[in-house]
Amino acid sequence: MRILAATDFSTRSNRALRQAGLLAQPFCCATLHVVHVVDNDQPEELVQIEKREAERLLAEQMASMPELRGVQCRPMVVTGDPFDGILRTAAQVSADLIVMGTHRKQLLLDIFVGTTIERVIRKGSFPVLMVNHDAQRSYDNVVVPVDMSEASANALRIGLSTRLIGNSGATLLHAFLAMAKGRMFVDGVDPASIDEYVSDERRTAMDELASFLVANDLDRPQWSFRIEEGGPMEVISRAVAEMRLDLLVMGTHGRSRLLKALIGSVTEEALRSLSVDILAVPPVER
Repeated sequence: MRILAATDFSTRSNRALRQAGLLAQPFCCATLHVVHVVDNDQPEELVQIEKREAERLLAEQMASMPELRGVQCRPMVVTGDPFDGILRTAAQVSADLIVMGTHRKQLLLDIFVGTTIERVIRKGSFPVLMVNHDAQRSYDNVVVPVDMSEASANALRIGLSTRLIGNSGATLLHAFLAMAKGRMFVDGVDPASIDEYVSDERRTAMDELASFLVANDLDRPQWSFRIEEGGPMEVISRAVAEMRLDLLVMGTHGRSRLLKALIGSVTEEALRSLSVDILAVPPVER
């Protein structure tokens, strides 16, 4: 297991680094690479000064964090734009997982290009764990939104292979729309009949989910299921509010850059708006 933790020495990054250390501990041969990116858009003398200071701070962090004891850690200081430096380093070390803290948002800039973590997810091919909360030795209450896509299947596989989905399993969350419900209300259909129609749609969605898991060799006894009527973000937000989650595991869908810039994605909206740790898993490269 090769984990890359990105740090800017902020409190947010420190939480992520502690979490990365705890994630590495169960793997006997895990390597934790810790990277800091120095902005190279400044005089070379300042770049060198910042690199030396970053190397000193990384050494201090690794010596002082209990979560890193017994973990094979490798500090790395690189130069460039933050998201590009993180992705270049991830490719260099063949990272299985990137761990990052939430980033301070700059509203106008974020509208056009996104935060550093969003750009790492959008432009990279690595699973990224965004850490919002204090480090946890294990994620016990995990929810995986599933839309029966290849992206969802890949998110489940990565969650299992990284052990972010542990022996306690996860809740698979699926949102469905009862398309005829509104028309039935308008036509004055009896409420009991409407409820029965919605129940039928829920059963159909459950059957489709079960078939999806079998087809992708992901049928597991440790799954539990939550099938809810509503739009994807509405259902996900409700689950986060009601279930006191430790972790969301979400696939990202391949889209054109223009379309993403215009409307975003459910995963990006979750990253921006939900206060929970999120594992964002990109599509499998072909």
